[in-house]
Amino acid sequence: MKLAAAFTLLASSALAANRLQAVPFLGAADSLYGTGIEGAGVDKLGNIYAVDFNNDALSAGQIAPSQSLLFQSPNNASLVNGIRFNIDSTGAEEAYIADATTHQVYKLTGRDEATGTFAKADVFCHDEGMLQPNDIAIAPSSGRIFLSGMNWTSDSVVGNGDLWTCDSSGLAKKLGDFMRTNGVEVSPDEKTLYLSEAANAAGSVVSNVVLAFDLDASSGEISNQRTFVDFAKLDNTAATDIDGMRTDIDGNLYVTRNGIGQVAVFTPAGELSAYINATSIDFVSNLEFGGSSGTDLYLIGRCKEDETKGCADVYAGSAVGRAFNDLQKKSPEVPTKPSRCPAKK
Repeated sequence: MKLAAAFTLLASSALAANRLQAVPFLGAADSLYGTGIEGAGVDKLGNIYAVDFNNDALSAGQIAPSQSLLFQSPNNASLVNGIRFNIDSTGAEEAYIADATTHQVYKLTGRDEATGTFAKADVFCHDEGMLQPNDIAIAPSSGRIFLSGMNWTSDSVVGNGDLWTCDSSGLAKKLGDFMRTNGVEVSPDEKTLYLSEAANAAGSVVSNVVLAFDLDASSGEISNQRTFVDFAKLDNTAATDIDGMRTDIDGNLYVTRNGIGQVAVFTPAGELSAYINATSIDFVSNLEFGGSSGTDLYLIGRCKEDETKGCADVYAGSAVGRAFNDLQKKSPEVPTKPSRCPAKK
């Protein structure tokens, strides 16, 4: 009876969540992106970026409001992935791009404000011990970045996922070993780090959780590991992988579900607030807030109608993205709006 009651309570929580709908922004017919579309990032103007531009694993490009090339790796062995922008101590905009196969992160500098292109691309941090890296999070107060990575095996063990940090000078340090890790994000007050962890058994995905840690953004140290959400207990979707994650300025966490075309939204207390459903994407790989006000949430992933292409949907909300807002705090000429969590019905 106790077990039945617990499942009833969990089902009620999922059923009570607000259901929101994203609408198509970039369809298969017009997309210049391939099936590997990933690594959504936003710059200070609210432009959105992703990788696999021109169906090229070496390239990242702008996806909204229009499509154009941002970066192409000089290394033919590259597989670029996570993208994050930052404002440096001089007020100049820079970008970081993870390269999964060469175990390093590029730093783009010397941006031309008129064209949006960067003059230089240098290796910012590198360590052969990194599994990838895959996704990137940033703590702008210290300029420190956090990197996830994974090694897919039929039966997951600790060490199939890792978490690294690189300080503002590019010095890399390993923070821990985990099962498969993917999405990584920092709370707006920089006191919490979120990390997704998944596990396989006999070739099938059997677990997907979001871990939370207390974070010292200056040193990069993490502590007090705990489970923030367990999708097996929440809505019985443990077999659906988590991919990219983002926060808004109120600390709500947005978690992609790569396989069911959905984003789950959680309050800072870990309560499910909403599901945002994609329209043109089944496999939502990443997401980011952008647009002129930073409140348009872009979802990216493989197109439903043509899985050789990458598509984007957008949800026009009222919450301002943390990444966009952080860039505005160092660029005060661009105002932002107040944020609120998507309300329950």
